[in-house]
Formats: sequence, structure tokens, C-alpha cells
Amino acid sequence: MSSNERESLDRVIKDTLDDGELDYEHPEVGRFFVTLPGSNKLQTNCWLIVSEHSLIVEAFVCRQPDEGHEEFYRYVLRRNARLYGVHYTVDSTGDLYLIGRIGLHAVTAEELDRVLGQVLEAADGDFNALLRIGFATAIRREWGWRESRGESLANLRAFSSLVEREGAVPPVSDSEP
Repeated sequence: MSSNERESLDRVIKDTLDDGELDYEHPEVGRFFVTLPGSNKLQTNCWLIVSEHSLIVEAFVCRQPDEGHEEFYRYVLRRNARLYGVHYTVDSTGDLYLIGRIGLHAVTAEELDRVLGQVLEAADGDFNALLRIGFATAIRREWGWRESRGESLANLRAFSSLVEREGAVPPVSDSEP
């Protein structure tokens, strides 16, 4: 790929991100670190990297689950069948990502908007379900810790059914959740 082609793609990506009023860092030509705002997951960080033949899209979703591994991975494998342009995968430590590749010839504002929309919809939309499956005990422990200190449970309210069904878990020690 020539430097003119790389700079042209860079402009398409930059203009698309600017038009979408997205926050991003642009450390060098062909590399963008985009912050997608969410409602369930506060934000999803996504790399857009121009390679020799494709635009690589990579977004961290959550760390490896503490429990419910089979159900967790079944959930994301089934979800992969309904995703556009990206799919769930794990890294060498088991952390969950959304990744995809767009052929350079197909990188347009419209396609980039579609794929970033899918990243946001999946990461944000699946986030609470993934936490319920893979981190139920940690959530219940955090709930118990906050409750014992009279701290806000506001950002845990989406998981109240876990506590109502199974109860809060007492904190491991008095000093940490």
C-alpha cells in the first residue's frame, strides 16, 4: 500500500470519527484508539489499525470469567452467529474481545459506521449478561461489601436479581471488596 493510499484511508477514518463525534486518539497514520460511549458498559475502547490488506478492528469487552465458563463461552459463540463484521474471541489469558477485519477496498464512512455500531451494540448490549454469567459471585460479594458500609449500589442495580435470588456474599475481609 502506498503512503497516499494509507493517508486517504486515514482521512476516511478520521472524518467518520469526527462526523460521529467520537472521542479518539490518533497516535500515527493508520492507527486510531476510539472510545465508544455506552450505557451498560461505561465505555468500549476500540483500536482501528490499517494493515497491508485490511482495517483491523479490536475492542476489549471484559476479562476472563471467574465462573460459569461453559455458559459464558456458549453465550458468545451463539452470539457470533448474529454479529456483523466482528466476532467474539479470547486472547492468550482468556480475556474477551470483539475483533474483525474490513478489506481496505470496503472501508467507507458507511461501513465503518456499521461496524463500530456493531461493536458498541455487542459490547454494551451483552455486557450485563456476560457479567451475570461469569462474575455472579464477585457481584454478590461487591453488593455485600457496599451494603455493609452504606455505600451506593446504583451501578449494581442491574444485578439485583442475583442478590434477591441468592443473597449477598459477605466480603472476604473488612478492607476490600
